[in-house]
Amino acid sequence: MEKAEFYSLYGKVPKAELHIHIEAVISRESIKKLYFKTKGKEFTSQEMDSLFSYSDLNGFISAFLQVQDLFTEVSDFDLVFDDLKSYLLRNGITHCEAFFAPSAFLKKGFSYKEMTENFQKNLKKIKDETGITVWLLGDVSRTFGLENAEKNLELFASNPFEGFIGIGLGGAESKGPAKDFAPVFSKALSMGLHAVAHAGEDVDSPSIWDAIQLCHSERIGHGITAIQDKKLMDYCAENRIPFEVAPTSNVFTKKYVKSLEEHPFRKFFDCGMLVTLNTDDPLFFGAELLDEYWNLYTKMNFTHSELKQVIINSFLASFLPEEQKNHFIELVENIWNTEIHKIEAK
Repeated sequence: MEKAEFYSLYGKVPKAELHIHIEAVISRESIKKLYFKTKGKEFTSQEMDSLFSYSDLNGFISAFLQVQDLFTEVSDFDLVFDDLKSYLLRNGITHCEAFFAPSAFLKKGFSYKEMTENFQKNLKKIKDETGITVWLLGDVSRTFGLENAEKNLELFASNPFEGFIGIGLGGAESKGPAKDFAPVFSKALSMGLHAVAHAGEDVDSPSIWDAIQLCHSERIGHGITAIQDKKLMDYCAENRIPFEVAPTSNVFTKKYVKSLEEHPFRKFFDCGMLVTLNTDDPLFFGAELLDEYWNLYTKMNFTHSELKQVIINSFLASFLPEEQKNHFIELVENIWNTEIHKIEAK
């Protein structure tokens, strides 16, 4: 299938995305607006190129924090959610579970209560205008240490809002081992919140075991170093532990994967693991969700039937109620039967 036809057809198929950071869906145009508002001058092309020049996870996190630093008031998040809405529509995403990271904004003096009011307003706006559901997970953040993570959880618990479903553990994995945050996960889960962790992105596979066995993470973000441990892969397949995998992100940070062709997504899928396809940070890594599906098709030899299963996995691994999961999966099957099965039959 040619690229244009692929994008056209797969753009019609309902999908869920489960690992994406809202601040990293912001467009370059919105960054320019924030920069001008903050600095009172234009953001040059050279400065933009410099911002997005990094070669490892820590360099990316530094750039991520620089973008966050351009926010001066809570209403700036309106730009983020407008860009998020456009992104979801472009990629045929009907349900999204996204991360937001409040720590840097709180350190700047933002009111968390005002942030949540803005988030709830914008989530409702997206749902009303498009029918797309967006749910948020608050990043307790390993970057700023355990005490900060505990404070973030307290904020989340005392300021619930419609669309908030739980916590995530992101940030520099090498500086904040998952096991250190087990108390935060235990407390969040006891509150009835969902809890997921980035693990096995920038350190070896024991981090994934810790996220599963000590933190009881309901999903694993990235998890690419599971490829080092066949026992771990088999365990995750048998126990249907979802992996939120973002291939281009993993190649970009270059720690374990140097090309899409050598990415372990294919081996995870063949092993029977519940792998889902995600982008992580579309702006920073230059790949949207349709691009990632095209990468599976062209770089990892996925058939159309296998791609359909990856799409179905995205709903199976979501935190949607079973009835809604089944509804979306039925929509996928209907689109497939009317559009893509003709291609498969050739």
